[in-house]
Amino acid sequence: MYTLRDFLGFFLGAGITAAFVVLLLPPPPCPCSGVLPAGQELALLDNGSQADPSIKNLSMLQAVNAPKDDLAELLRSAAMEDDTIIMTYTNEAWTLPGSLLDLFLESFRIGVKTQPLLKHLVIVTVDARAFERCQHVHPFCYLLAAAGTGVDFAGEQSFMAGDYLDMMWMRNKFQSRVLELGHGFVFTDVDIVWFRNPLLRIPVGADIAVSCDWFYGDNPYDLNKSTNGGFLYARSSARTRAFFADWYEGRNRIPGAHEQYVFDKEKHELAERHGVTVQFVDTTYLNGQCEPKKDFYKVCTFHANCIVGLKNKLQKLVEVLGEWKQFKAQQELLGSNSTVLTN
Repeated sequence: MYTLRDFLGFFLGAGITAAFVVLLLPPPPCPCSGVLPAGQELALLDNGSQADPSIKNLSMLQAVNAPKDDLAELLRSAAMEDDTIIMTYTNEAWTLPGSLLDLFLESFRIGVKTQPLLKHLVIVTVDARAFERCQHVHPFCYLLAAAGTGVDFAGEQSFMAGDYLDMMWMRNKFQSRVLELGHGFVFTDVDIVWFRNPLLRIPVGADIAVSCDWFYGDNPYDLNKSTNGGFLYARSSARTRAFFADWYEGRNRIPGAHEQYVFDKEKHELAERHGVTVQFVDTTYLNGQCEPKKDFYKVCTFHANCIVGLKNKLQKLVEVLGEWKQFKAQQELLGSNSTVLTN
């Protein structure tokens, strides 16, 4: 017969055994962790939250709080050895199938030694549909949300109309943020097609290099040229970060102006104030419709500038890309290596 002491001993032993089992079990995963699984590529919202790439229903796309901002991790993944990235900026209208983004990416794939540059390209999107489309065609996508503004940048943004100004200044502020994270960048509009690596045309001593609509004279350091911010290189340093911060403040100094206009009006003062070396790149290399040269033995990029309307830009870039394909095919038939750009 069992005594009371036997029953108490049994229950005490069972309790101790259960406690050991609980202690030995692995802890459950924390649902609030912001650390990405190894090898998983996620694009990130502007406030640092994660966007789940498995979500296809845009109405279900929700911001999830994360304890760290992983934009820095995305930039590190795309950076070149010198911490420079390439980035473009787009919305739904420009990322639809057959639109500007498709032409832009195609140009990298068929250019001279430009396909490897795609692994350094970050596509910054300003609306959820552009972000979703980007994820289908490129590994490094970032959703720059205009949180709390009530502004929708998804549609075609005509020059100086609608929300154009807000979108351009948001782009300028994001460029500053990239510099603050320690990365230099090559910014390229999505209505630019690439034929060769334009970095080979930027001197190592330049802090900032920018394209222009018309290249006057032969001095790239003469700032009396018409700025076009569609192609912009910036080295990350204390002086360039100060330059960009001051440039952004120009929005208040010249109300109602876009960022390119402010740069053009204040470039002399900004460069002198912050000790920044600014260079304009010759339109022979960064070409465009404003001053079309299209010397395919030299040209690095072609910009659909001085063209109004998405349809017209598409038509011109399809035409130019077709001419480039014909030029390359002819050179290959001749056994020529003249399409290769050397230093």
